[in-house]
Amino acid sequence: MKNFLTFIRFSHTVFAMPFALGAMLVAAQGLPPWRVCVLIVLAMVFARTAAMTFNRLIDWEIDKRNLRTRTRHQLVTRTMAVSACVASSVLFVGTTWFINPLCFALSPIALALVLFYSLTKRFTHFTHVFLGLALAVAPVGAWIAVTEAFAWPPLVLAAAVVMWLTGFDIIYALQDYEVDKHEKLHSLVVRLGPRRAVHLALAAHALALGGLVAFGIVAALSWIYFAAMLLIFAAFVWEHVLARRGDANSINKAFFQANAFVGVVFVVAAFLGT
Repeated sequence: MKNFLTFIRFSHTVFAMPFALGAMLVAAQGLPPWRVCVLIVLAMVFARTAAMTFNRLIDWEIDKRNLRTRTRHQLVTRTMAVSACVASSVLFVGTTWFINPLCFALSPIALALVLFYSLTKRFTHFTHVFLGLALAVAPVGAWIAVTEAFAWPPLVLAAAVVMWLTGFDIIYALQDYEVDKHEKLHSLVVRLGPRRAVHLALAAHALALGGLVAFGIVAALSWIYFAAMLLIFAAFVWEHVLARRGDANSINKAFFQANAFVGVVFVVAAFLGT
C-alpha cells in the first residue's frame, strides 16, 4: 500500500481537495450533511487515483528514461496499475450514483476530462491548461453534489483553479525541460524556454488570484475571505522567488509547499468567509 500511494503521489491530493471542500462549504453555507461530505471526499479520491494510475500507465516507458522518474515502475506492477485504474474509475462513477442524479449523469464527462490530460503532452504545448481543467472538475462537482444545480460561483472558481494549476505546473515542468525536448513531448516550457515560461506562470497566477477574489464577490463571502487572499498573494510571490532559482530543490518547494499552503488557506477562508 505504501508503494502504491507513492506511485500515485497520494500526497498531491492536497492540491485539488481544498477547492472541492471550499466549494462544498460555500454551496452549503456551512457544513453539509456528513453523508455528502464523505461521498465528495470518496469521489475525489477515486477520480484522482484513476487519473494518476492512467497517467503512469501512459508514460510507463517514458518514465523509465527520465532520471527523475525512472524508479516509478518498480513500485507496482503494470497489471496492478491497470486494475487500480479500472477499479477507481468504476468506484468514482458508482459513488456519484449515491450523491445525486446530476452528478451521476455528468460523471463520465468528469472522468474523461481527468483522464484525457495524460495524452495532451503528445500533441499540444497547452498540456498545463488541460491539467487545470482536470482539477477544475473538483469545485464544480462538489457544488453540484450539494445543490444539484450549476451556478456562477463554482464556474468562476473553476477558472481560477485552471490558472492556478497552469502556473504551478509550468514551474514543475522546468525539471523535465531537457527530457521533454529529447522525447519530443510538448509543454509551454519546451515551447517558450524556461525564462519566458516562468514569466507566463507569473501571469497565470496573477489571473488565478483575480479569479479567487472574483469567486468571493459572486459568492458574497465576508471580509475574512478577502483578507486571506493576502496570504495567497504572499504564497505566490514566495513560489516565484523559489522558481527563479532554477534548482530542483527550490522548484519542488515552490511546487509542493507553496501550493499546499494556497489550498489550505483557501478552504479555511471559504469556511470562515461563509
